[in-house]
Amino acid sequence: MLQLNEPAGNLCDEFLSHAKNTLDDNLESLDYQLKLQSGEEKPKLPSELEKPSDAYINQTMDILEFIDYSCNSFLSNICLVIASYIDMFINRPKDEDEEAINDIALSKLVNFIMGLMEKYFFYVERRVQLERETGDNTILVRALDRFHRRLQAMNKLLPDTDFARVGTDIVSRAAHDRVVHYLQTLKQHFSDCLTDIRQSLAAPRLVAKGETSVGNNLSELLSSAEASIVDQVKSVLSNLQAFIASDITFAMKPYFRGHFCRQEVREGLLVSYLRHINHTAMEFCDSMGDRGSAPPTLLLLLSRLCIDFDNATVSYMVNLVDEQFVLEEKQKGTTVAELRQLFRDGAQRMLNHYVSVQGLVISQMLRKSVETRDWLNTIEPRNVRAVMKRVVEDITAIDTQVGQLYEEGIRKERSSDSSRRTFGNFSMSRQQQRSQWGRYAPSTLDNSLLSNIQKLFSERIEIFSMVEFSKVSVLTGIIKISLKTFLECVRLRTLGRYGLQQIQVDTHYLQLYLWRFVSDENLVHFLLDEIASSAVHRCLDPVMMESSVVELICERG
Repeated sequence: MLQLNEPAGNLCDEFLSHAKNTLDDNLESLDYQLKLQSGEEKPKLPSELEKPSDAYINQTMDILEFIDYSCNSFLSNICLVIASYIDMFINRPKDEDEEAINDIALSKLVNFIMGLMEKYFFYVERRVQLERETGDNTILVRALDRFHRRLQAMNKLLPDTDFARVGTDIVSRAAHDRVVHYLQTLKQHFSDCLTDIRQSLAAPRLVAKGETSVGNNLSELLSSAEASIVDQVKSVLSNLQAFIASDITFAMKPYFRGHFCRQEVREGLLVSYLRHINHTAMEFCDSMGDRGSAPPTLLLLLSRLCIDFDNATVSYMVNLVDEQFVLEEKQKGTTVAELRQLFRDGAQRMLNHYVSVQGLVISQMLRKSVETRDWLNTIEPRNVRAVMKRVVEDITAIDTQVGQLYEEGIRKERSSDSSRRTFGNFSMSRQQQRSQWGRYAPSTLDNSLLSNIQKLFSERIEIFSMVEFSKVSVLTGIIKISLKTFLECVRLRTLGRYGLQQIQVDTHYLQLYLWRFVSDENLVHFLLDEIASSAVHRCLDPVMMESSVVELICERG
């Protein structure tokens, strides 16, 4: 027809129009497959098929079959169209007058191919997106690799286009979707771990005869959770390595590999997951948040989890990614030191919050016990109040819990008579001091001034100081908060003689037991001295009970 001088432009249009019918049929088959896969349509009955060969596309295909079918039908046909078109209209013998005509013919071909390929890429990407929930990447990566290889072959047929780069972008988005899916899986797994821990802590527990440990062993719960978290991360990383296997063509492309390993896996997956763990733990410290009502034991366990991540787990996970995905130092983003500091700060905040929560629980008991009693008209004390026994029991239980997760810590040297000191002796010595001060000082000197002068030479006690990562530091913080609350409550009450003596009995009972939990027994002595002193100052008839009677009541209690 060209030799008969038919217009080349018309012949090009006729050729492409005829080819478009077949290629449109191929694209319609892909669209039908997408609808089958997404559930928008149901497979046709055998009687509804136009020809027997349609039976193959009448059933859902996995991603590899879909890509194979699209390559063998649409891509193969479009490659034949390109080759035939170039052979007939562009590579034929021509003179100078036909150069402009050939440019028009090539432009028509490129526009025709680009329009169809745009639809094809749309269908492929939609099919790839349907694989987001799959657990295994092997078939998906093989399908993407085959897709990428065929597009590279098309580039050679039509040099003015770069379909391989478009295909690589689709592969990159598919890889990103897989990373996002795995990140959500890891987050859900961590949430499940927390749920399991909370159920274990809340479950009724039986203690066999002879056992000293109460409830589930917290160290075992912690070890199990940490091992599960690490194993899940290792499993996810193993699955993602399929994207950078040596036999995968797109994995060798620098613009894919570098971005995937550094931004997607290291930063987008691992670093994001570690930050999520830390952020989730911190939410339990927010009393206004959804997680503000967490049991104190969970706070303690999460604080230890953060310490373990700081000490070892973060470094292990990050090094694992760097080794498996061959990341060089200059390619790395967030440093191990930054992540470790994040978890150390989180652990500190969690432990401080744990101490505050436990201190508040005991403080509320003490406050209610003081506020609900008539201290002016109470009877002569014969027993230690039940709330004091409950305080000692709770402190002992906390000591057991904290001891399962934290080391003992450093204590100051104890005196030999720590548990024998009584507040009867304290009051007598203070009364003697008063009489001595009265002998040399003006008679108008206020007795409260004496205690204030003594405080000037005492070391200041910081009630809400930072807690160290040790058992004695945790218990010291809780006891400081509790005794400080007791002190402030006593200062707001007016006491009779027997009310003062009941405070004397209660403080001596606390002294018998609490000194052994703290880092410095002098701290307990000082706070209990302050409570007894305040009780004396607030008493209308300050007559103390004999120390021997106080000891007898406490030993009997």
